Amino acid sequence: MIYITIYENQKHEYTAFNCIGHAEYGEAGEDIVCAAVSVLVINTINSIEELVSDDFDIVTEEESGLIDFSLKEDYSKEAVLLIRSMVLGLQGIQNNYGNEYITLIFKEV
Repeated sequence: MIYITIYENQKHEYTAFNCIGHAEYGEAGEDIVCAAVSVLVINTINSIEELVSDDFDIVTEEESGLIDFSLKEDYSKEAVLLIRSMVLGLQGIQNNYGNEYITLIFKEV
């Protein structure tokens, strides 16, 4: 199961997320749910880094599937939009494949 916690501030902006686990939808290397989540998450981080140039903190751990990401102070509207787009894609995966493979949790910070 992939657990993704999305952190939302008082302005209703997504500014951080924590992703951990593996979907176990299919065999390792053939798991389309895990691959889809990975593409969305990694592309969002790469886009924030390359296209927006906002500062952020990130911790990763490949074996557990951990990606802990948070924007630093003075983040841009564009970075928030990119994270919101990622969340939209993750919700689509959750709707199509079910809560037994991916769970989204929203927390206010």
